Amino acid sequence: MNGNNRFDIKPGMRVNIVLKADQRSGKLTPGVVQQVLTKNPAHPHGIKVRLVDGQVGRVKEIRG
Repeated sequence: MNGNNRFDIKPGMRVNIVLKADQRSGKLTPGVVQQVLTKNPAHPHGIKVRLVDGQVGRVKEIRG
């Protein structure tokens, strides 16, 4: 499952995100969603979230 639809992502979910600094390389960072930041129902590059450790990025994969 990808992270392009807001209604698929809830706080507490495990996800892989790409940080702003890693957008060119595509390096994924695992974490747990604290807050969903994107207000629109969908975004082509992934929904922006804040992880519990404070990192912010766009969801590329939902791990469960």
